[in-house]
This record gives sequence, structure tokens and C-alpha cells, in this order.
Amino acid sequence: MFATSLVIGVTAFAGVRAQQRPAGNLKARVIQTNAAGDNVHIIDPATNKVVGVVNDIEVPHGVTVAPDGSRLYVTDEALSTVDFVDAKTLKVTKRVKLSGHPNNLSVSRDGRKVYAGISQAPGAVDVIDTRAETNVKTIPVEGGVHNVYVTADGKFAVSGSVVSSVITVIDTATDTVAWSMKETSGIRPMIFTTNPDGSTKEIIVQLSNYHGIAVIDFATHKETRRFEMPDIPGREKETEGLQGAPAHGLAITNDKKILWSTSKIYGYVAAYSLPDMKFIKTVDVGSHPEWMTIPPDGKSLYVACAGDNMTVVIDNKTMDVVAKIPVGQVPKRNDSGMLQTQ
Repeated sequence: MFATSLVIGVTAFAGVRAQQRPAGNLKARVIQTNAAGDNVHIIDPATNKVVGVVNDIEVPHGVTVAPDGSRLYVTDEALSTVDFVDAKTLKVTKRVKLSGHPNNLSVSRDGRKVYAGISQAPGAVDVIDTRAETNVKTIPVEGGVHNVYVTADGKFAVSGSVVSSVITVIDTATDTVAWSMKETSGIRPMIFTTNPDGSTKEIIVQLSNYHGIAVIDFATHKETRRFEMPDIPGREKETEGLQGAPAHGLAITNDKKILWSTSKIYGYVAAYSLPDMKFIKTVDVGSHPEWMTIPPDGKSLYVACAGDNMTVVIDNKTMDVVAKIPVGQVPKRNDSGMLQTQ
């Protein structure tokens, strides 16, 4: 988000968002971008039906939900902008020019800033003031940025570069780099575990050309473990269209007991228990599963299956597929949250 999405986004800070909700007609929604299209689909998790479409965004990349539910923010690859979308009308109301070609983005916990990853060399994170609707700062980082996430406590924005393999941690109070570290290969999706006081404990990260998960201690900036995801005996591995990312999606359930991870080479999502990260099971979902998001009620996991043009829904309790929702062309990034509706 998602999480997000925001996965990470929404899953990690649903409680914070709830405290900021204004009075109004707020409804849970899943937002699915379509990487090879010009639209974004809005799904009602109560019915698992598409209830709205955002048009006029050519090649939407990432999406995140304003904490008060009033807006969506979408990175527009065609125009190199962050597009502001009114949650009620689903119309683009503002396009804020970025310093270069974007990938993903995240919103601050108070909703006042959006952090957009700039994938164009030499790499940066742009800071968008959501009240002034302007790009107020470009923070240089090492390597083009693929993803940006705001931590659950709101204190840091964390970016990852596929090109340089560097994770950069930005202090959101000053919008300056706090620390960085280099991994063994490109940084793909990330998600975070927390300490009892809400501070960040670990970065869980997927890496380029690695069918597995690495875990980084946030305090020491050191990798503490990594493990490969299961192979499926007798099943042929998918090798086409992986784009260097055999695993490319992470989610943590709202009760913080289950970590989900996608496998593009086998078309499944794998469940691991937390905090011990013991393997539980795999669930087949379809071709090229990418990002995942969990709405505020925590009941279901929504998996973007890029190869099938579907968002697949898994019940978090039974760990069974319960719905497949047709969306747009090549769905990848998604998020979820409470949106203001008409």
C-alpha cells in the first residue's frame, strides 16, 4: 500500500490511520494499479467486486492512500509525476512534477508528505508537500530507487535500489539520510517487523535473482539471516518475464502472526509464522504474482497476478483462495485502506 500496501503501508499502520479518519462515508477499498494500462481499479473487499476505475494515468506504477481517505497518490511513469486522485470522484485533480522517472511511493503517517522513489539515475527520493501540492525536496541516494516505504512509527522513509543494491534510510523529521547499507544484490520489495514500543525491528527484503527472503536488523544495519522459498517437486520453473525478481511481493497480517511472500517462478504465495519465520504452506494463485495488500479488517490477502490480469483473494484464516477478480493489464503494485466515498 500496500504496506500500504503498504503492503506494507496499510497493514503496518491501520491503527494510526483510524485515529486520523474524519467524519464521513468511509469504506474499505483495495486499489490495484495496472502496469501495462492507463487505469487503476478500485475493489470493494466486502463483495470482491470492482466498484470504480481511475482513468487517465498512463502506466501507473505505485499507489498509496492518504491517511484521512480523501485521496490516492499514484506515480505516473508516462509523465514522471505524482498524480493526486480525489477518492470520491476518482478523478485526477493535480499532477506534481518529479525530478525524474518514478517507481513506487509512500505517504507519511500524518498525511502531509509523499515520498516518491526516483528510478532514473543517479537516484533520489522526492518529497511532495500534500497541502501545497508541490515537490519541495529531492534527497539524493545511491542508485535509482525501486521502492519507498514509511515505517510503522513514521520516523523513517526507507528506499531500495535495484541498480546499486543499497537500502537508504531517511529521517522523516529532517528529510535527510540517517544511514544506508549495501546488500548482495538488487533491493526488491521490503516490509518491516516492529518492537513492542512500535519502533522498527527488522527489514524483511526480497533480492534480485534470489528466490527467497533476507532479514536485516534495523538497529545494527546487518543482515541476520536469509532463506530460500520452497521448490515444488515435479513443477517446471517459470523463467520468462521475471525481470530479475523471482520473488516480488510481501505482506504481514494485521495481527503480525503471518508473513506472506510471492513466488513468481512457481505461481504461489508462501506463508511463514512470525516472529520465528517457520514455513507453513504454499497457496497456488496463478501467473506471476507480484505485490500483495491486506485491508484494515485483516480478513483477506489480495495478490496481484500480473500474468493473469487478476487480483486473487486468499482468506487469511483458512489460507484458501476465495475469489479471483478481473482487473486491468498486468496488475502489479497495490494498496488498501479506508476511502471517502460518495
